[in-house]
Amino acid sequence: MKEFTICYTLDTEIKKEKIIKGLDVNKEEIVQEVLERMERSPFFIVPNQKGGSIIDSSLVRYVRVIKEKVLVQI
Repeated sequence: MKEFTICYTLDTEIKKEKIIKGLDVNKEEIVQEVLERMERSPFFIVPNQKGGSIIDSSLVRYVRVIKEKVLVQI
């Protein structure tokens, strides 16, 4: 398993999200998945330590995977 940290740059703030995927997933696939999620819905929820933040897709200016960490390798 891999843990990816995704950074969303909005007009006025920066939000981060951590997601866990399989070992065969790379950063480009994660970015593509996020972009598709943003295209499907005008709002989406980013889970964080306080529960979650609702983000307006139109306010997102930049999406980047800033960290990739291998959790379990068999």
